[in-house]
Amino acid sequence: MTAAGDAGPKGRWDVAIVGGAIVGSAVAHFVKCLAPAADVAVIEPDRTYEFASTTRASGGARRQFSCPENIAMSNFSIPFIAGADRTLAVDGEPAHAGWRAGGYLFIVGAADVAVLRDNHAVQRAHGVRAEFLDRDGLHARFPSMNLEDIAAGVHTPDDGWCDPAGLLQGLRRKARSQGVLYVEDRVVGIDHDAAAARALRLASGRSVVADAIVNAAGPWAQQIAAMVGMPLPIEPLRRFEHYFETPNAIEPLPYVKDTARLAFRPEGRGYSGGLVDSAQPRGYDFDVDHDYFERVVWPALAHRFPAFEACRCRRSWSGLYEQNELDGNPVIGNWGGRMDNFYVAAGFSGHGMMHAPAAGRAIAELIVHGRYTTLDLTRLGHARIAAHEPYAERGIL
Repeated sequence: MTAAGDAGPKGRWDVAIVGGAIVGSAVAHFVKCLAPAADVAVIEPDRTYEFASTTRASGGARRQFSCPENIAMSNFSIPFIAGADRTLAVDGEPAHAGWRAGGYLFIVGAADVAVLRDNHAVQRAHGVRAEFLDRDGLHARFPSMNLEDIAAGVHTPDDGWCDPAGLLQGLRRKARSQGVLYVEDRVVGIDHDAAAARALRLASGRSVVADAIVNAAGPWAQQIAAMVGMPLPIEPLRRFEHYFETPNAIEPLPYVKDTARLAFRPEGRGYSGGLVDSAQPRGYDFDVDHDYFERVVWPALAHRFPAFEACRCRRSWSGLYEQNELDGNPVIGNWGGRMDNFYVAAGFSGHGMMHAPAAGRAIAELIVHGRYTTLDLTRLGHARIAAHEPYAERGIL
């Protein structure tokens, strides 16, 4: 396939992936790991990834979840990201994922302590190194934190963050070295019948015929699913990320997150983070509200760490969460019983970068083996969407 839609050596493609950012590239990489001879094409309209959620992400990766599937995905994905510079190297040139094991701290008020304890127990049962900290423990570890309305926290020292753009480019470069073709074009339709998806129709007027089609289109996943009649409750949710600095001294901090969706981490001389407004109108809006930091984020930061009273925001940018409106968890799997060769890996609701390696491997297993062979992600499949049966995280966003 020398150009978008050319027939290729076998007259068709084994796998065509819609979306070439972190999730789509992970699927492509793992398909080639499991089936090196497979013909794989990735359709991505923007080689610069200017509006991709990956390049606008904070880079956090944590094991602090309540659903066993999410913990299991993190247990695979975090070591993968931590070792990505080596495992994604091409011709001796390492990837540049920039992993930093700075840890994660999730803090709650008195009303949420019981849920935090339950989640901590689940995490420990799944092999997570997690420390429960009461107010005294938090004060001893993080003396700059205002604990007036905080009762407890859980610290996971093996979690951390990376450079999302570096990880994406590492996966993309590795996939290309494995023989994956990236086609710069936009999917505008999908030819299908009642039993299967047959071909992707592209904006260029050409088409890509494939045995398996994967929807990894992130915030655009609902539009792609609609092309085959598949209901998918995924909407784009705008969120802001900010880089800010303070002249005041603060002890070394992990990635700090609370139940109000305030989340931030160290970055260079300052910090990167924000506070997601879950009530934000859905839509493809990349405009930046430059007053949002002072109006919403700064008060929350200064309340939690008084040292941030003097902080200054140096830069703000926007990005999109692919928000699953049913339950906030991803949809991973095929459209079983309806269109078995149409797969989805989307709706991560802010967790796409951290879970992309595990999700990519899972979709690859389904395509190559017809079943999960490592992590069983059946509960994250589309069946719960069709049945309107939410499977949500408990006490964690």
